[in-house]
Formats: sequence, C-alpha cells, structure tokens
Amino acid sequence: MSDTQIDLASLLCSRLCHDLLSPVGAMNNGLELLADEHDPAMQKRCMDLLSDSAKSAVDKLKFFRLAFGAAGGFGDMVDPAEAKAVVEPLVTGSGRTTLEWAVPSAFFPKRVIKILLNLVLIANDTLVRGGTLSVGAEDRGHEQEIVISANGPKVILDEAIGAALLGQLDPSQIDSRTAAAWMVRGLAMRDGGLVQLAQPDLEHKIFGAIIRT
Repeated sequence: MSDTQIDLASLLCSRLCHDLLSPVGAMNNGLELLADEHDPAMQKRCMDLLSDSAKSAVDKLKFFRLAFGAAGGFGDMVDPAEAKAVVEPLVTGSGRTTLEWAVPSAFFPKRVIKILLNLVLIANDTLVRGGTLSVGAEDRGHEQEIVISANGPKVILDEAIGAALLGQLDPSQIDSRTAAAWMVRGLAMRDGGLVQLAQPDLEHKIFGAIIRT
C-alpha cells in the first residue's frame, strides 16, 4: 500500500470518527444523567436518548462499513438492496429528508456501490434544511451510470468538496472533509470514467458518475 493510500485511509477513518462522535457522546451524556436521575419521567427521557443515539451510531457504522470498508466480503459484486438498507436511515433519520430510490435490483460491481454510497453521503450533506434525495443507477454491462439529485429549500455544496470531485483540488489539501469526494473521483476515473456536477438552480444539485468496469 502506498503512502497516498495510507493517508486516504487515515482521512476516511477521521471522517468516520467525526460522524460517530455525536451519537456516542450523546450516549455517554445519557448514561451520566441516568446515573443521577430518580424521577421516572426523566429516566424515560434518558432511556429514549440512549436508544436513539445507539441506533444512530449503529446506522452510521453500517453505512461506513460498506462505503469505506470491505462489507459484503471480498467478492466483486454487491446487492443494491444492501446499499439501500444503509442509505435509508442515513438520509431519512432526521425526519427532514425523503429518499427516492431508483436502482435496479441486479448486483452491481463493488466499486460502483462504493461510489454511489459516497455520492449519497456528499449529496445528503448539501440538504442543510432537508428536502428530497433521489438516487438512480443504470447498468449497461461494462458501463454503469449513477445520478443523484439533491432537491431542497437550501442546497449548499462545500467548494472544496466540489473541487475534489472534479479533480481541481491539490492532493496536499485533501482532508477528512474532502477525502470521500477524492476517493469517489479516484474510483470513478479508472478505465476512463468520469464525475459530473450540475446545479440548475439554487434548490437543485445533481451529482453524476459514469464508471467503466
């Protein structure tokens, strides 16, 4: 493994830890409150906090295991249903965003699923006030196309993340915030693939990738 690959893996781990810090911290706070609380109503609220935080942590771990890791084993193909199972709680967990899923049921190459999941992660973060995330994919044999549309009252893409997706960010500037976008571009560009971005208006952002396998 090269130093660049090690650095990327480290940055992806940093992103995972950052996203897990909130629910794990909430669980810790809930346990501290529960230890000193004797009112039944407050005890129930603490238990609800613990339950919600534990579910959030588990959902994120399952998502990152497939998006960054080797979930699904070492086979070359992944069931899209497995991807949807980890995407749905990530997107809809806040109650402010709905998911539209239009991905064929046939197995996709693992590289394609990883690109799809990481584009979902990036697109979902742009919906700062919620909205609708539409995820679509098409398999043409030796070429797969992914299109993800983020639609909402306020859609904001971090400039550095957009630059990383389009290959306009210097490698020395890659950090935990932009690592997923950098990985998406690297995976998509193999064998002549590409990544595309479009913003028809302030309420829509479209992320596209063509992967050749």
